[in-house]
Amino acid sequence: MGVVLPATLPCPRAFFLFHRHPCAFIVPFMSLRLHNTLTRAVEPISTSQPDGVFRMYCCGLTVWNAGHIGNFRTFVVQDVLRRALEIELGRGKVQHARNITDVDDKTIRESQAEGKALVEFTQQWTKKFQADCVALNLLPVHFEPGAIEHIPAQIKLIEQLLKNGHAYRADDGSVYFKVSSFAKYGQLSHLKLEELETQNDNSAGQANTADEYSREHVADFALWKARKPEDGPNYWPSPFGEGRPGWHIECSAMIEEIFDGKTIDLHGGGVDLMFPHHENEVAQSCCAHDGDAGYAFVKHWFHSAHLLVDGRKMSKSLGNFYTLEDIQKKGYAPVVLRYALIAGHYRSPLNFTLHGLDAAQSAVQKLDKHLQALALRAAGDATKAKDTIARLKKSASEALRWGRFAAAWALLEDDLNVPGALGEIFKVEPKTSTVEQAMEDLEGLIKIAVFALGLDLPLPVVQVEVPLEIADLAKQRWDAKQAKDFAKADTLRKELTARGWKILDRKDGYGVEKE
Repeated sequence: MGVVLPATLPCPRAFFLFHRHPCAFIVPFMSLRLHNTLTRAVEPISTSQPDGVFRMYCCGLTVWNAGHIGNFRTFVVQDVLRRALEIELGRGKVQHARNITDVDDKTIRESQAEGKALVEFTQQWTKKFQADCVALNLLPVHFEPGAIEHIPAQIKLIEQLLKNGHAYRADDGSVYFKVSSFAKYGQLSHLKLEELETQNDNSAGQANTADEYSREHVADFALWKARKPEDGPNYWPSPFGEGRPGWHIECSAMIEEIFDGKTIDLHGGGVDLMFPHHENEVAQSCCAHDGDAGYAFVKHWFHSAHLLVDGRKMSKSLGNFYTLEDIQKKGYAPVVLRYALIAGHYRSPLNFTLHGLDAAQSAVQKLDKHLQALALRAAGDATKAKDTIARLKKSASEALRWGRFAAAWALLEDDLNVPGALGEIFKVEPKTSTVEQAMEDLEGLIKIAVFALGLDLPLPVVQVEVPLEIADLAKQRWDAKQAKDFAKADTLRKELTARGWKILDRKDGYGVEKE
């Protein structure tokens, strides 16, 4: 028996019957549509399990140094998606995992160069990464697994692949995945095995040095790396001999363990991870589930494009390598960087420039003024406006009204079109909002800009010391106004404006503010 749905659903949390043999169960319907790397099409996304929880896993940082703005472009885009999902499904209906890679060639090499134990070395950079995530207003992930703590799970998965005939041991004790044993290899990156000559370049055209070991075929990749002298004390016992996991196996093992072997709804990462990393994850996880009829590793693949700086690849040698700390030292708040990183569409390369940061700062300040103006119009006075904003922020994801910002949300639902949504947001002029409409508009603006886009508004009030000459000009202007010498008052006001200061007149006096 079929299910008849209304032509339009009353809200994003409407439900529909999803039929799956041998019985039907209810899963949340979402109007959020997203590009799927696997199919190369923009498709509706939905949950795959009967509990209606959306499960997403995103590749995190390799903690050998501080995360750079290219890393964070990917992470803030994933955070916007997470927030949009929580609006559609409700709080508690999204499970978000993001891993930490704390054992690989780089972490081992750099920890030994500093004379530190691997765990001590990686923990310092993990804490730095977590602090940067907080500063950039990323929602806390529900799971943040590290590769080292999940080595037993990785060994278990490798044993399963050996048992299923999808892996083999090399003469040096390493274990490799036999790519030719998986007929669907290349389905994600759209590569054909017979055309594949190496695993040494990734899908962004960059060098991939994760698997520099001998193997039967150039396409095969390491699951377990035999102990080498340069590894120092960084090795673990296993049924295959002493060594450490290859890079790719960690994510498959952690996904398996965190999500109980279930199909996950979405897997995300930068476009550079599509091949070989994500392609190899697909092969490992599907082959470990040989004989599990109907098993699908991931329903939806979500990749964001890379970031350029001044039109070039970011590099320390070019002097265009930036971390969040570098940006803050230049005088920009984290919210400004966040705006700059999400302002371009996630599937298009983003060209980051300091001029672009200035534009982002102006845009954030304009949004802040719009928010304050709507709150003042809705609440009636400054104190009530502040309290109203604070109250609405606490339940922003659950607010039912979009006001005049419904068009912005509709664009965000369409393949996470942040630049389109921002364009619609700026079309709404607070001054044209009626008093009756102002509260509804305020709810919508907080829901779309503060919660969905994660922009931490209102901006904190920064106390700026007023130079004596500016204070003197402001007093002269006030005195002229009181004496009804409006021509002189206007001349002084223009001089203050030219110097970057704004006069704030009140009934009982005046104030001065830096523009």
